[in-house]
Amino acid sequence: MTKEKVSTDSLITQIVAGIEDVKGNNITILDLRELENTVTSYFIICNGSSNTQVNAIVNAVQRKVSKELRENAWHIEGTGQGEWVLMDYVNVVVHVFQKQIREYYDLEELWGDAKSTVIESTY
Repeated sequence: MTKEKVSTDSLITQIVAGIEDVKGNNITILDLRELENTVTSYFIICNGSSNTQVNAIVNAVQRKVSKELRENAWHIEGTGQGEWVLMDYVNVVVHVFQKQIREYYDLEELWGDAKSTVIESTY
C-alpha cells in the first residue's frame, strides 16, 4: 500500500488554484529552501477579507488538493477564529490570513531572506 509522492510543484500549483477559485488576495510564495533551520520548503501566504472568506479559501484548497492530487494536509489549525489558518502539507505550509492580521504578523518581512514570488491575480 505505497503511495506515489506528489511533487512539490504540483502541490503548489493546486494550492494556488484553490486560493484563486475563491478569490483569495495577495498570494505570495516564499521559497525557504536556501535558508538554514527551516521546518518546510515553502510558505504560501494569502489573505481573505473576512473570516468567512478565510475559511472558504481553506476549504477550496483542501478540495482542490484532495481532488487533483489525492493529498490531505498533515495538520490544520486556526479554523475556529478564521483570522489566521495554517495548513501544513509538510513541504508546503499555507498561511491564510485576514488582511489586518497578515499586516500585523508580516511573515514576508520576518522571512525576508527567502526568495519571494508574488502571484498576480487574474480577477
